[in-house]
Amino acid sequence: MHHIAFLQDLAIVMIVAAVATILFRQFKQPVVLGYILAGFLIGPHTPPFALISSGETIETLAELGIIFLMFALGLEFSLRKLKAVGTTAVIAATLEILLMIWVGFHLGQLFGWNQMDSIFLGAILAISSTTIIIKALEGLGKTKERFASLIFGILIVEDILAIVMIALLSGFATTGTLEPAVVGKTVLTLSSFLGVLLVAGLIFVPRLLDYVAKFKSNEMLLVTVVGLCFGVSLLTVKLGYSVALGAFMIGAIIAEARQIAKIEALMHPVRDLFSAVFFVSIGLLIDPALLAKYALPIAIITVVVVVGKVVSCSIGCFLAGNDMKTSMRVGMGLAQIGEFSFIIAAFGLQRGVTSDFIYPIAVAVSAVTTLLTPYLIRSSDGFVNLIDRLAPPPLSRSLEAYTRWVGTMGEQRGNSMAARILTKLCWQIGMNVLLVTGVFIAAVFVHQRYLTGWTGMPGGEDGVKALAWLGTMIVSFPLLVAIWRKLEAGAMMVSEISVGRPAAGENTGAFRAIVANTIIVAGTLVMGLWLLVLSSALLPSMNVFILAAVAAVGACFVLYRSSVKLYARAHHALRETFEQVPEHKETTGLPSLLENAELSTIVLPAVSPHSGKMISEIRLRTETGASIVGLERGSARIINPAPDEELQGGDRLLLIGDPDQIGRANNFLLGMS
Repeated sequence: MHHIAFLQDLAIVMIVAAVATILFRQFKQPVVLGYILAGFLIGPHTPPFALISSGETIETLAELGIIFLMFALGLEFSLRKLKAVGTTAVIAATLEILLMIWVGFHLGQLFGWNQMDSIFLGAILAISSTTIIIKALEGLGKTKERFASLIFGILIVEDILAIVMIALLSGFATTGTLEPAVVGKTVLTLSSFLGVLLVAGLIFVPRLLDYVAKFKSNEMLLVTVVGLCFGVSLLTVKLGYSVALGAFMIGAIIAEARQIAKIEALMHPVRDLFSAVFFVSIGLLIDPALLAKYALPIAIITVVVVVGKVVSCSIGCFLAGNDMKTSMRVGMGLAQIGEFSFIIAAFGLQRGVTSDFIYPIAVAVSAVTTLLTPYLIRSSDGFVNLIDRLAPPPLSRSLEAYTRWVGTMGEQRGNSMAARILTKLCWQIGMNVLLVTGVFIAAVFVHQRYLTGWTGMPGGEDGVKALAWLGTMIVSFPLLVAIWRKLEAGAMMVSEISVGRPAAGENTGAFRAIVANTIIVAGTLVMGLWLLVLSSALLPSMNVFILAAVAAVGACFVLYRSSVKLYARAHHALRETFEQVPEHKETTGLPSLLENAELSTIVLPAVSPHSGKMISEIRLRTETGASIVGLERGSARIINPAPDEELQGGDRLLLIGDPDQIGRANNFLLGMS
């Protein structure tokens, strides 16, 4: 009869959620608070009798609610948005989270709580509510103002950092320690997992949804999307992470699909349904006796949240170059906690690592700060004007001068094409490093879980390790080749930026060669050591390893060209995902060169029709669309060679352009077109 009891509990939850929606809409109050209050009234702690008392039902409903709530947040999140948030969002969000974690931890210690409760309190206070803030700004009609766009950017960065925080707390709850080695291993493993999940998801999921969309069936599309949501959520749980992590990540991946508008429309009622279930389940866990007992800590924590977030976000925005008025408005718009705080508190309670009072305290603080949010946003202009009147004129002039100076610095950085390309190369190298790390971690996991003790393999355990290591190296080889080629291109850029002709004179070429070669050698050594560390759990005995290494070298030599082509196809697939226009959006012009550009190197044949000609004479950009941005001739390296630079056979050229332009340029320079 368990299914009858569950159906009864679900019916009660949905009925009270419907009543709460009607009443709170009528009184123009946040519906979220209505759901929580409704859950509180029907929960096991509220007299005269509990309409819902099954702890298993409450936990199941909360878990379903978390999955769909985080999935919906992922759909609203977009990697395109993350690229556009800028320095302000990163600085403000990072400063806010670090400060609030530190304040929350020490506040918990002052209350006499244990270390685990204090750590979770810091995490609970760190993240603002995306849902509540957006609803408040929409209600006040301020979504189009500049400070609102900064708030949205900060919320995007906060969502990412919150996911990382949940994963770290998951590891912390399991080990019970925060030793640097444990934290470092957790961060590395998490980053690798997220990197592999993102890249694989962005390559395959949009194409799967394109295929499903061809059938013109909303049912088929919805079932596929929900299946992906639950499948990836299950995968993250099996790997020891929170279910919220998987739901959010697959939502963010699906957000890059061309059908995102239709998917959001289909998921909207499902999201609303399970969001109501989630917030009602939060109310079910509130014990009024604990709220009365901890009324003073709740009041103190509420004040700390409001003051701490206003101060930290305002300072972060100002340091990033925004004026004081805008910075203060941003800070006052972020002064509350919400759904991520509930998830973190519920996680600690479910794992049994936090005390029972942490959860109701988090809910109470969120409720109070949620009620304050519209009033804080509405009064921000008056508060800022008051500060302007009270601030000494010299201080105001100094703050304005700092804002102008940071703005000027930002413009100069933005105008440096070499620096922007170098930054892009560094990001690409970092992503490839994470992917290789993820491949090795997955190989170690498979070996320890499924291959250990496989006696049928020649050579026994050594043979199994050698086979696992060899396979991992072959799978990683395309990424390793890409890392080395981007390292080479980056070395040329650094040598050009760091060694100027006015200082080095006629020795400019030699000095640049020294810098570039030093970077390449150092990078290669670091790559070798890094691979050795990653391989440590798979390395067989020395004799068997030598045989495996020889086999790996031979396989890589044979597979070099196909590896380069495979990486290029994967890179092109990722680029297609980001370049495709969602169905509900219109193009606003051609993408910029930098957004679509990739770098490639080619060696000009010794016998070439272009040898002896100036760059301007061969008309490469006119014919193909690609440009020569670097030239290496012996020990001499030239970045952005002049149009009158004469090409010679054997020159190594660095080209920039989109994939099609690069392909045409290769054919053109090799005399194939």
